[in-house]
Amino acid sequence: PSADDLADEMEDVDFDDEGADEPDAEAWETEDDEGVEEGMEAQDDSEVTFSLHSASVFCVSLDPKTNTLAVTGGEDDKAFVWHVSDGELLFECSGHKDSVTCAGFSHDSVFVATGDMSGLIKVWRVDAKEEVWSFEVGDLEWMEWHPQAHVLLAGTADGNSWMWKIPSGDCKTFQGPACPATCGRILPDGKRAVVGYEDGTMRIWDLKQGTSLHVLKGQDGHQDPLTCVASNQDGSLILTGSVDCHAKLVNSATGKVVCVFKMESVAPKAPAGEGEEAESNSVESLGFCNVMPLAAVGYLDGTLAIYDLSTQSLRHKCQHESGIVQLLWEESSAVVYTCSLDGAVRLWDARSGKMISEYRGHSAEILDFAVNKDASIVVTTSGDHQAKVFCVQRPDR
Repeated sequence: PSADDLADEMEDVDFDDEGADEPDAEAWETEDDEGVEEGMEAQDDSEVTFSLHSASVFCVSLDPKTNTLAVTGGEDDKAFVWHVSDGELLFECSGHKDSVTCAGFSHDSVFVATGDMSGLIKVWRVDAKEEVWSFEVGDLEWMEWHPQAHVLLAGTADGNSWMWKIPSGDCKTFQGPACPATCGRILPDGKRAVVGYEDGTMRIWDLKQGTSLHVLKGQDGHQDPLTCVASNQDGSLILTGSVDCHAKLVNSATGKVVCVFKMESVAPKAPAGEGEEAESNSVESLGFCNVMPLAAVGYLDGTLAIYDLSTQSLRHKCQHESGIVQLLWEESSAVVYTCSLDGAVRLWDARSGKMISEYRGHSAEILDFAVNKDASIVVTTSGDHQAKVFCVQRPDR
């Protein structure tokens, strides 16, 4: 299995857009725009809307094997597995008692795991539509499947990371500092994982030995909580992002920081007055391009920065009007997708820094999204209680 299966969250995402150039032409046809809140435009570029959730939809993953099924989890304490083609429900992952914030398929799409904020994790066998395993940990921060095995890794608010064999439940824990393990990712070799913590430290763990191979802390670490981690296709490089607005490029073999990408403010921020909050910014999402030595970093202030890894310099800045929630690279091209708080999905050509296309249809912020392998569809989830499927295939790509 390839490294792309690693995070259907990250690498496995593929997005593409057709130019949504004539919003006005569509604006008159309102029959499929029910439920759009007042004040938001009624443009809907989506093909399919999944609307069984009754509150914000926090997470989505596509099944890596066929890309025909999506799993979504929401604030309504529910998770659903459904068909991307028509939005038809396959089954409900029932029994959660808190917001479902993590959901994903195993590398071979045999199992789907759902995790809620309170730490209840359930695994379901997809073909039988039945629960095969469950476990309760402390408050859940993140969860991810192993890229080649039926092994699940999760990080919790007490600083521990947990690893289970599914469905036997054999378990191992990796004890971090006494603060939340805020993000994590299994490296493509399947033998190591990188975990980021709220105190700004980052550890690379040996999954077999249960030992920490490298720790980045102090000046080498971040000064604020880590928000996201990513690795390149062969796992030789790691990117970490933080509330401190820095992204660090780390050599995974040596644990040494190769370079630090810092985002300079576009304009000097006026000092906060009495009782005013200073404008906050942070790194929200990041990822590596598979076909060129490029990395993308998305910031809460709406900046998408494309960095050139060979020269360790900023190549392009693509400005969004509102914060970036997540970004994903297309698997086999230099196209990066972003979703943001304004409810739009955008495709960017990382070589030119130009926007290729934009898709709208949600009446609230997009909270998560996934791209299929051949970059023909994007599935989004939103604060408007809906998940949507957008067809982004273009004949010239």
